[in-house]
Amino acid sequence: MSTASSTAKPSGTHSDANEQTSKGKVLVVLSGCHSIELKKKQDERVIEKETGFFLKELAQPMILLLEAGYELVFATPEGEVPHMDPLSDSPLWFLGNWFEKNREKALVRHLESDINSPYPLSAKPTPPLCSFSGILIPGGHGPMGDLGTDKYLGHILTHFHTAKKPTALICHGPIALLSTKLVLGGFAYKGYKATCYSNKEEVANELLWAAKLEKKVEDALREEGVEVVTATVPLAPMVVRDRELITGEGPSSAWQFGEEFVEALREYEAQRMADVKA
Repeated sequence: MSTASSTAKPSGTHSDANEQTSKGKVLVVLSGCHSIELKKKQDERVIEKETGFFLKELAQPMILLLEAGYELVFATPEGEVPHMDPLSDSPLWFLGNWFEKNREKALVRHLESDINSPYPLSAKPTPPLCSFSGILIPGGHGPMGDLGTDKYLGHILTHFHTAKKPTALICHGPIALLSTKLVLGGFAYKGYKATCYSNKEEVANELLWAAKLEKKVEDALREEGVEVVTATVPLAPMVVRDRELITGEGPSSAWQFGEEFVEALREYEAQRMADVKA
């Protein structure tokens, strides 16, 4: 397991925070899937579609977390090396802003040794869960293949839920919430309000692929009693915060999502210090 701190930044990536002391640790959980199964619409044939984590949904929150002085600890279900979804490298997601795209890719490259040596969720975490201030789960279609059915992640999320620690998931990342169904006590987020990659947005992908997913993240969350809210206009920014849970709809929400997560972390730490002094 490796840890990225505010000193782990490529030159020019974002503002200098090298003199900051650590504000706390954030667990970053990435999918170990490099592809997901789809069914071709014409003949129901199963195919594999390359996927992984979505660049903006990992890089933009990381920029904000590192600037705020947080340490990042990476994990995947079995310690697999995570894979970037090739679709997330498209200039379309950056609206021609090459500087932003290059900045985010530079950060991911600079943290490559940390990102590519994650600890397995099935192992006893070092440092222990009690030492973390929050958890971040980016999207990409990768989480649809593993995070929602990982019992170890279910235990981890239940810890953060019980302790009311900021829990941030974006795009397809919220599928991971379903892992808490595998823990004694059942689904932890019934009745919560959240957002995620919408059915309307997913249908556009399925048309592009001429294939369909077994389950859409919006449908899966609704079936478990989550109050799902999505943007009226597909791909428009949408961030929802309900108690300790912070969710973002998709790539266009990544910066606002990261800002909301950092604010929640600050509020959590302030409350924790107030409780200690009381």
